Amino acid sequence: MNKKIKIIHTDSNFEREPLFPYRFKGSAITEAWQTVALMKAESGRHKIGIGTQGTLWSDKAVFQAHSTTAGNALMYAMTERALQIIKGTHFVDPVSLLEDILPEVYDYGKKITRNPDLKKTFALNALVPVDNAAWLLFGEENGLQTFDEMIPEAYRPGLSHKHDKVASIPSFSVGASINDIKDAADKGHFIMKLKTGAPGTQKEMLEKDIEFLTAVHKTLGDRETSHTKNGKIPYYFDVNERYEKKETLERFLDHAKKIGAFDQIAVIEEPFGEANETFVGDLGVRIAADESAHTVEDALTRIEQGYSAIAVKAIAKTMSMTMKIVQAAYERNVPCFCADLTVNPILVDWNKNVAARLAPFPDMNIGLQETNGHQYYKNWEKMLGYHPMSHAAWVHTRDGVYPTGKEFYQKSGGILASSPHYETMVES
Repeated sequence: MNKKIKIIHTDSNFEREPLFPYRFKGSAITEAWQTVALMKAESGRHKIGIGTQGTLWSDKAVFQAHSTTAGNALMYAMTERALQIIKGTHFVDPVSLLEDILPEVYDYGKKITRNPDLKKTFALNALVPVDNAAWLLFGEENGLQTFDEMIPEAYRPGLSHKHDKVASIPSFSVGASINDIKDAADKGHFIMKLKTGAPGTQKEMLEKDIEFLTAVHKTLGDRETSHTKNGKIPYYFDVNERYEKKETLERFLDHAKKIGAFDQIAVIEEPFGEANETFVGDLGVRIAADESAHTVEDALTRIEQGYSAIAVKAIAKTMSMTMKIVQAAYERNVPCFCADLTVNPILVDWNKNVAARLAPFPDMNIGLQETNGHQYYKNWEKMLGYHPMSHAAWVHTRDGVYPTGKEFYQKSGGILASSPHYETMVES
């Protein structure tokens, strides 16, 4: 029986981290706020949860309606609101806590953004540091010493694998240099996230995307890898909801067939907006849901529409919601993989704890995790120093993979250890 944990004190803070421009959804981000949430229990124990805000990813309308600072401030206000709700109350486990506070935080977000159609992912993104603090406090209060011990029994089947390697998937924004993609392959990366959905009209977008596909296949088509059944480099395209019609995507796929690239497309992520209910199960390629699968209910709707993979983000939609989505997908034989939000090094390992335990992706023999922070944060090396186990082998990519051996599982990737840097940002 889990303890009933009373929260007597909360605090929050943030710091701004500059980025090299990361272009997607027809826009670009140039900074990411790192948020910190503190929760202190009646026992005197306290824990710090960390989040990274992704305003453009989680709701393009909010991002475009405000300055970068204002958009981030709105999301941060929702984090603070959640902590105010929790203070003075009890919780038994993080999943039920999230279920209790999400509706109120979401309604609050709709009010302060003046957007009645606010994406639920915007609220979930705001709740990541709060949810993380709850998981850490839950573990500490109940004497749980590893991530495996903390996973509730209901969600263990979907997180029962133990990969000894996890693919480190870099991400290339719209308009990325083919030379940079080639360099990544030369360093051992065997799968890369390639952003399509170029700016401009649908016609202009498709022309640019086809040109990009051609260049990618010309560069990577003949490369070999030991991590796939066919020995070829798999292509992972992320459209970020830019395609308005199914026919546009079909033209893209027709070109892939024409140049011999079709069979190497492992997955195409979020081609359409979430209001587009087009059936995608007849395209001949695996279509994945990401930002449209806000909740487990949304994920199930997407599966009914023919989506045959889910990109899960413990670092963007909370660990609690991710566990629910992973289990629901697992029960329906729908594979999952971990996508990034351009998060800090500690959050990379929150995601890695999920990626290392997911069932293998079809035709591959390894866990899959996108991680692009090293490409876009201007101060990445400094941020690595905030990781409590920054010198551990699993923190660093080697030949395109993270080694997730026995020590990784014993130490839960370092996520249960405290970070002095983030501890100093709040009053405990």
